[in-house]
Amino acid sequence: MNTSSIYRCFPVFILICSVLSPNHLAASEVVAGGSQPPAVVIGFVGGFVRHNDAIHQEVQLAARLRSEYPSGVEVRIFENHVARQAHQEILRVLDTDHSGTLSASEKLNARIVLYGHSWGASEAVNMARALEKDGVPVLLTIQVDSVSKFGEDDRFIPPNVSQAVNFYQLDGLLHGQRQIIATDPLRTRILGNFQLNYKSRPVNCDGYPWYAKIFMKPHIEIESDPSVWNQVESLVRSKLTLNVETAKAKGLTK
Repeated sequence: MNTSSIYRCFPVFILICSVLSPNHLAASEVVAGGSQPPAVVIGFVGGFVRHNDAIHQEVQLAARLRSEYPSGVEVRIFENHVARQAHQEILRVLDTDHSGTLSASEKLNARIVLYGHSWGASEAVNMARALEKDGVPVLLTIQVDSVSKFGEDDRFIPPNVSQAVNFYQLDGLLHGQRQIIATDPLRTRILGNFQLNYKSRPVNCDGYPWYAKIFMKPHIEIESDPSVWNQVESLVRSKLTLNVETAKAKGLTK
């Protein structure tokens, strides 16, 4: 099956894999006796983009999620160079008893989704690796045209991640990681490595700096591509449904 055919089939295929994956079901089980923390969605912008620059799709996605999930879900967007701050925020949200240390139940009840573009995608994988050291599972990592930062490895997905997906393009001076691999295939399911091509299907990049349009146009086209981000959003939402329904059942939200 060629790339375009795979991409046309993506919405159904990827969501079926996401929902039915045994790893996902295991990661979604609530540990008895533990206090249910909110789901956590962390996005990382690429390059030197500001976390509140609304031109970028990753920022827009975070804004939509915050608006539509006012409780039961914590959504944050960070610059890719403030990973320590993002890490501390994740641990703070998971610490439901405010003890300053995560208990076994707080760790295992965690529901975390990490996503990003370019250096931000690399940082998403790096964050998952930091959480692995904490003993915290991650439901899903999403990489969009991932460009490895110095000292980071955006290719190998750590075993605390249940599912991972990668969107990339290979044109221009700057392009993404073409293949992500599970460090432990028994614990991590790679939902796919999906290649995009904008030579015959250009995407509007209004609002981006002139130099980005000249030197890295395909790299910002994939960041601006609504078809890609619709899939990203669908994947993120698929991981939030269980958490919100659980909160409703416990009377924690309306």
